[in-house]
Amino acid sequence: MGTISSLANPTRFLSWSARILPFVSVLAAVTLGIGLYLSLVASPPDYQQGDSVRIMYVHVPASWLAMFCYLVMAGAALGTLVWRHPLADVSARAAAPIGAAFTFLALFTGSVWGKPMWGTWWVWDARLTSVLVLFIMYLGLLALWRAFDDPTRAAKVAAVLILVGFVNIPIIKFSVDWWNTLHQSASVIRLDGPSIAPSMLWPLVVMAVAYTLIFVALHLAAMRAEIYRRRARTTEILIAARRPSTAVRPAAAH
Repeated sequence: MGTISSLANPTRFLSWSARILPFVSVLAAVTLGIGLYLSLVASPPDYQQGDSVRIMYVHVPASWLAMFCYLVMAGAALGTLVWRHPLADVSARAAAPIGAAFTFLALFTGSVWGKPMWGTWWVWDARLTSVLVLFIMYLGLLALWRAFDDPTRAAKVAAVLILVGFVNIPIIKFSVDWWNTLHQSASVIRLDGPSIAPSMLWPLVVMAVAYTLIFVALHLAAMRAEIYRRRARTTEILIAARRPSTAVRPAAAH
């Protein structure tokens, strides 16, 4: 509990993250290298899709991280509104562009994969449409933070919108079960165990771990940058407030 409380202090967070960030970054790079080798070299082609199935190892983890980033933002939104954690809004704001990037990657690779499989780049499928909505939500939140001069007010408004938009996450997850879509049902996270072959499952898992480590590294780096940005802004405001007025008073009438 003491460790968690200490991390609420931005200075202590900067010190802690500076020590762990290089380790996480190296681990992410190594895991990604292993995952790419397993995905592109060691894993077999699919008996129906051939080598085009290898897009799965980029697309599926990107889709998972697109939702995971929003989960992190939702937790941070609760931290802002309920616990008023001093780093909650910093975390949400740092996660948003990363989530948008993962969501764009999921949409792009999904279209590339869908062209040979479905014969089209895009369909208004329930899963595709809900992921597109997620991407628009990320962009909207990024625009919202930029629209406010007061970071405290922006944090509260953004937190409310994040929690309202969270309803889209279960829609993305269960859309293949609720509606008739072109996407297949879940094949990895299932109550009766994964239905995907181990030769494809393990590369997919390694890539998912690599993507998660990449997110952690980018998130920590972005949080550090946001803290420094806010400190710089506060310093500028204090300097401006202490600066004496240089306005010239009009001469008194004689």
